[in-house]
Amino acid sequence: MLLLLSLVTGLALSASGVMTDKETDLSQKSFHDIQEKVNDLWQNLLYPVMPGNETYGMMYATCEMKPSSKIHADKPQVTGQVLFRQCYSYGRLEAIFYLDGFPLENNQSGRAIHIHELGDLSNGCDSTGGHYNPFSVNHPRHPGDFGNFFPKEGKIRKYKTNLSATMFGPYSIMGRSVVIHEQEDDMGKGNNKASLENGNAGKRLACCVIGICNKNLWEEKLPQVTDKKKR
Repeated sequence: MLLLLSLVTGLALSASGVMTDKETDLSQKSFHDIQEKVNDLWQNLLYPVMPGNETYGMMYATCEMKPSSKIHADKPQVTGQVLFRQCYSYGRLEAIFYLDGFPLENNQSGRAIHIHELGDLSNGCDSTGGHYNPFSVNHPRHPGDFGNFFPKEGKIRKYKTNLSATMFGPYSIMGRSVVIHEQEDDMGKGNNKASLENGNAGKRLACCVIGICNKNLWEEKLPQVTDKKKR
C-alpha cells in the first residue's frame, strides 16, 4: 500500500510540471484525478471497510427531516427521512426520499431539495450555509443538487440512483445537511446571481443532518418507494 501511495504521489508531482497551453486543461484534470486517488488511498488506510461485514461493503446513512424552527406555523410541516446508500468506495450514490407534510392537492409546484454545506441547525435551517459546492461550480451542477420533487397527496416517495454526491473521501456529504425549499428550483435558468447559487428556491421549510446508520431503514423503505402501486 505504501508503495502504491508513493507511486501515485510521484505521478501527481509529475503532472504538476510545466505544460504547453494546449495541454493545460488536460493536465489540470489529470492532476485533480490523481489528487482524488491519493485522498481515497488515505481514506482506505484510515477508515477501512472490511468486505466481510454485514453490509458487504455498503455504507448507509439517514437524515431525519424536521420543520425549520424559523418558518411560520401556516407553512408545510415536513417530516420523514432522506436515506442514502453507497458501495465502498467508488459506487454511485443512491437515495430514498420518504417525506410527509406537504399540502394535499396534487397540482402544486415542485419543491427543491439540496445538500447544504453545514450540519448546523442551531438557527433552524437558516444556519446550514449555502449549497455544498466543493468544486466552485454554478448551480445546478453542485453534487447535492437533487432537483425538483412533486408531492402527491401530501407525500414525496422517490428513489434516485447514479447521484454525483459521495459518502466517502474528502468530498463526503456525511455531517452535512439536506434542505427542503418552499419553491421550485429554476435549475440555473433564472438570469440572476441567485439562480446560479441556489436556483431561486425560496425559504427553507425543513432540514436534517446526514449521519451513518444501519441498513434496516433502507430495506424497510425501498420496497414502499419502488412499488409502482404505492407511488
